[in-house]
Amino acid sequence: MRKIITMLLTILPMLAYAQQSETIQLNEGWQFSQMNSDQWYDADVPGSVQRDLVRHGVLPDPFYGTNEEQLQWVEDVNWDFKKTFNVSAAQLQHDEALLQFEGLDTHAEVFLNGSRILRTQNMFIGYEVRVKELLVEGENNLYIRFHSPIEAMMPARDSFGYDYPAVNDHREEKLSIYSRKAPYHFGWDWGIRIVQMGIWKPVSLLLYNDARIEDYYVKQQLVTEEKAEIEHQLTIHALTKGDATLSYGYALNGKVLKSEQKEMYLAAGVNNLSFPATITDPQRWMPVNWGEQHLYDFFVTVTRGDHLIAEKHLRTGLRTVRLVQEPDEHGRSFYFEVNGIPLFAKGANYIPGEIFTTQQDEAYYENIFDQITDANMNFVRVWGGGIYENEEFYRQADERGILIWQDFIFACAPYPSDDLFLTNVREEAIYNIKRLRNHPSLAFWCGNNEIDEALTYWGWDKQYPKEVMQAWQEGYDKTFRQLLPLLVEEHDGTRSYIHGSPYDANWGNTEKFASSDVHDWGLWYGHLPFEAMAERLPRFASEFGFQSFPEMKTIRSFAPEEQWALESEVMQVHQKATTGNSLIKKYMEMYFPEPKSFEDFVYMGLVMQGNGMEESVEAMRRGRPYCMGALYWQINDDWPVVSWSSIDYYGNWKAQHYRMRNVLAPLALGVDEKEGMLHYYTLSDYLSDRNDLTLTVQVIDFTKGIQKEFREKVSATANASTIVKSYKLSDLLNEDEKAHTMLHAFLTDSNGEVISRKEHFFYWPNRLKLPLTTIESSVEYADGEYRVTLFSEKLAKDLFLEIPVQGARFSDNFINLLPGQQRTIVIRSPQLKAADRTAVTVKHMRETY
Repeated sequence: MRKIITMLLTILPMLAYAQQSETIQLNEGWQFSQMNSDQWYDADVPGSVQRDLVRHGVLPDPFYGTNEEQLQWVEDVNWDFKKTFNVSAAQLQHDEALLQFEGLDTHAEVFLNGSRILRTQNMFIGYEVRVKELLVEGENNLYIRFHSPIEAMMPARDSFGYDYPAVNDHREEKLSIYSRKAPYHFGWDWGIRIVQMGIWKPVSLLLYNDARIEDYYVKQQLVTEEKAEIEHQLTIHALTKGDATLSYGYALNGKVLKSEQKEMYLAAGVNNLSFPATITDPQRWMPVNWGEQHLYDFFVTVTRGDHLIAEKHLRTGLRTVRLVQEPDEHGRSFYFEVNGIPLFAKGANYIPGEIFTTQQDEAYYENIFDQITDANMNFVRVWGGGIYENEEFYRQADERGILIWQDFIFACAPYPSDDLFLTNVREEAIYNIKRLRNHPSLAFWCGNNEIDEALTYWGWDKQYPKEVMQAWQEGYDKTFRQLLPLLVEEHDGTRSYIHGSPYDANWGNTEKFASSDVHDWGLWYGHLPFEAMAERLPRFASEFGFQSFPEMKTIRSFAPEEQWALESEVMQVHQKATTGNSLIKKYMEMYFPEPKSFEDFVYMGLVMQGNGMEESVEAMRRGRPYCMGALYWQINDDWPVVSWSSIDYYGNWKAQHYRMRNVLAPLALGVDEKEGMLHYYTLSDYLSDRNDLTLTVQVIDFTKGIQKEFREKVSATANASTIVKSYKLSDLLNEDEKAHTMLHAFLTDSNGEVISRKEHFFYWPNRLKLPLTTIESSVEYADGEYRVTLFSEKLAKDLFLEIPVQGARFSDNFINLLPGQQRTIVIRSPQLKAADRTAVTVKHMRETY
């Protein structure tokens, strides 16, 4: 970006660049202590009290065994932070000084040189304080007291005289809803409870002269192939009044395409400016697989005379995104339209990837988006029980063409709606709308997660008086139907908003599926079989999922071998859902033979989750255009736990993530067995038809190999789900052959390259006659990469390669190794060494029972 500014300056001869501002980073040198203690420890900033106490050995590893309980006392006491920093006489000559706190968690008092300058009660807001008159030459003292969130929230709770039904708050007193703090810190049905305090985002001191551009928004009024009509919106804070020159322009791919100047008068104080502009023949930002993610660099500078006094730049893509909710013959649509084209949303729900939120650095975000794009997703929902994510999260989405569903941070409980609370919410919403609104990946805003559904369907009316329920409903309307949509319109003005998700449905009331997004927990909480998901398609599935254990190397990281049992104390601590482990077992008994051991149970559960969720997602893709979205719950974990995730805490892909990569491919092959017929589908995201395809279907006996083969020329219709070939099952095999026969289908292009595969079994493993077989394997060892070649004379179903290296990446896993065929799998990790060979183990379904 500095290169872009330099290019602009070279073509605007009136400007002579003169640096007018200086930023002093204040993240180093902090110490913290329990209030009234003489013991001070060095603190990481950004960071949290609990994370630092673990780092110093005061607290044990919270993930191991039952250690979670040993951290709970920390939330009940106050904590102090302090640091000193130096300011020179020259620095004090600047006209203004701002202390900037990007995030304080949560109830804090800030003192500079003995004077209180700030009180906070919202971790989601960045604060700026004018401090020029308090700074001194030489050493300055900064002191922050973080009040116990429990102590801070208890008066509000006591004023109501009863606990709100915040069921995911893992403490007897339900306090989480009174504080504008990350809900998941208080626990969840997958989450550890660590109610943190601390400086969770950077701190800095900004020194400047004359003026500062506080905000810059490029509002996209109209974007078509022919033109983009935009409005530049600027907020400039001037310290003195007078004439100034505004220079502005934009660049694409490092080339300045336009630059202009405008003379203006700045009043002392806040100046809000706006002016329109038109970009002809814009290069539009497109979602992944639809085209390029063109990102324009916009910039503005403010000068007085020959001095540059302020500058601001941003990067955004030009596009339109619209949530389409229109009446139709079924009920009401629910889908996203990008640049005028309907999009099938493929993806997952994202939770914060760390319970210690500040550990999510740039490398973390790059890694999680690698795994999002590797699984062929185009949409991610930022769930309302976590946080508004960091800039890097949205930057990654912008650059990769991933659309973001953004919840405001409210989830699963009624919230207060008094004037003081809503004033806090208002500031939070405005801050984050402005912070995120320039990101092209941001698709739309959603008021909350599941609160409207809970008020209607969760039985609270049987637990609380009618007047309480009425007050909660009125509070809901004030916050989510009145305040937030007003703020989205005022400060964004380009994106759709819905008051909550699900919008108007509950998984127990399928009549509403035709008109809304749905959190379909009929699978799992409703104990429905996987097969039922294909028979209850919603217009848009914004949550659905199934649990599994993480693989054994992750379990070993938190549980000693004597605790390897479903109902052991450690396993119960690492299972936060009320019926979790027993429900996995119940489903297992429906679909699988009895496993030999706990390790085999874990493996079978991973396979069950992967295969069952693949079946569900594929049914939704086949169901377009009626169903136009499948966002499963959930992609990631924030600690090592039994959960619905497709990737465990250490980055190990579960079977589900491999299955999602296949079923979410931009051109996938689907199959539907129904009433004696087998229908093959092409499931295409591409915007052009594919007419060069060949469908091959092989009938494979588990022991004897290929028995029949069928080959057909087919076409894949653009951006659609299309039946391309149907077979009578009786033409493929006899009924009594189903238990030992599978179908292997694949699409190839005109060059013979395989584009997509689909393997179809007629039964789950408990009804299959899987053969005993021996796996022949060989490994080529190299630093950072192992190549494992596998062969079996007979079918080895759901073959799983394991290596004792956390986060190692496999080119494929949980594969069906077909009889007489050879497969090579590549394993990559910086920890793999050719000289120090790490053991690779192999497991397949038949040897586990």
